[in-house]
Amino acid sequence: MDRRHIDREFQGELEKLREEVLTMGARVEDMFDSALKALTTRDTLLARTTIANDRIIDRHELEIDERCLQILARRQPMASDLRFITTTLKLVTDLERVGDLCVNICERVIEVSRELSGTAMQAVTRIAEVTRGMLHDALDAFVNEDAPKAQAVIERDRVVDAYYAQLYPAQVAEMMADPQAINLSTRMLSLGKYLERIADHATNISEMVVFMVKGEVVRHASSVQKPAS
Repeated sequence: MDRRHIDREFQGELEKLREEVLTMGARVEDMFDSALKALTTRDTLLARTTIANDRIIDRHELEIDERCLQILARRQPMASDLRFITTTLKLVTDLERVGDLCVNICERVIEVSRELSGTAMQAVTRIAEVTRGMLHDALDAFVNEDAPKAQAVIERDRVVDAYYAQLYPAQVAEMMADPQAINLSTRMLSLGKYLERIADHATNISEMVVFMVKGEVVRHASSVQKPAS
């Protein structure tokens, strides 16, 4: 077979794979938006609908994994093409876990929908806003192969961590002051933690985008301890 024909076939397969990832990413964003809307409006019906949509995300992950493995086996890609495929394999796992965390958020909404208000809810909403932007920008960085934008997402993760660090002691103090607040406070902490973990997944995606575009491994860079002086 003519080499140019093989190359065109391969590029077509890569483009199809990219389209499938974009579709999955868009569905995960929609699922996150629905989870946040259910949270802020205390809409238990929307929460239940969002939970049911997780099956679609799971199916996308399996289909994309299979397509990646087929391409690896048949084409034996190299350099940037190999980085794109390996990034995709990891990225869809993070997206699937974001979907699972959206389910967790919706489950908490169903449990305590009538009590979702007050200062703690404002703090959770603040975390949600930053996290939402991180997820959107991480996927946008992947689509456009934009390493600087991905790096900016990585840096914003510390903002979410700081917001959650403020929420935790406040809710512990609330529980100590009023035992009747334990049920709600523990669930508010759970909501904050789910959002913080989604931000971590957005960070993971962004780190993989930097690797895909530049071939640089930036994972865990912030956790490397400096030598003592």
